[in-house]
Amino acid sequence: MVVIEDKLSLLRYNADAETHIRVDSARCRTCPHHVCTHICPAGCYTLSDDSEILLSYTGCLECGTCRVMCDQEAIDWNYPRGGFGVSLRYT
Repeated sequence: MVVIEDKLSLLRYNADAETHIRVDSARCRTCPHHVCTHICPAGCYTLSDDSEILLSYTGCLECGTCRVMCDQEAIDWNYPRGGFGVSLRYT
């Protein structure tokens, strides 16, 4: 049986100093549900005490789920620059 946590532990990430995800804070403040904090498989989005979305892009799995699910159009998501981001190495 394949255990997803075992596969995820094989991921390597070369973090770029420049983020590949930008969040429009003004749009996030008016969001009624903050779906990004619930659907990101890497847990990159958290909600602060003052209802600001905090983003930790360095753990992003580059799946694009946040961009697809954000109905507020508050997430500008692109792939990381060449040589940066997640490296999938399944054995």
